[in-house]
Amino acid sequence: MDRETIHLAIVDIMMPRMDGIHMTMKLREKYDFPVIMLSAKSEEVDKVMGLNIGADDYVTKPFTPMELIARVNSHLRRYRRFLEKLEPKENVHIIGGLELNEDTIEVSVDGKPVKMTPIEYKILLLLMKHPGRVFSAEEIYERVWQERAISTDTIMVHVRNIREKIELDPKNPKYLKVVWGVGYKIEKQP
Repeated sequence: MDRETIHLAIVDIMMPRMDGIHMTMKLREKYDFPVIMLSAKSEEVDKVMGLNIGADDYVTKPFTPMELIARVNSHLRRYRRFLEKLEPKENVHIIGGLELNEDTIEVSVDGKPVKMTPIEYKILLLLMKHPGRVFSAEEIYERVWQERAISTDTIMVHVRNIREKIELDPKNPKYLKVVWGVGYKIEKQP
């Protein structure tokens, strides 16, 4: 098991050396992949015990190969979706209900798309890549425009516009905060 990548196990209750109940219990100590239990035991108490000890499905004999294949495919689909949600997405930044996707250049709040200008997007991206870190207006200007800041009023206007788009109540922001006298930041986890 440690040498191979296992995506699903089909376990028969009546196996030699170690029965399916004990094997499933051992699997659940270390692994989360789906386990389908096979058995000739069709009593409700047997099914309930199999599911309670960690099996994801319980198939009683006799069964058709097509039914077992359909159950395997169903569990694998769900397991893949589960794994995809666990995988960190380097180009997707999520803070609370605020999400920024670098691949699609999209921003959404609570699942609703938000339209941003290219400059607003770049400012938000800079802040979201470093949640909790305070950036001065000068530093934001230099990083986004890639030139020395002459005036920081431009940053104030863009921050106000971003707030109008991503905050439910821009006067009491949840995400984009001002650190008075220092700069701006995106809260780590509102």
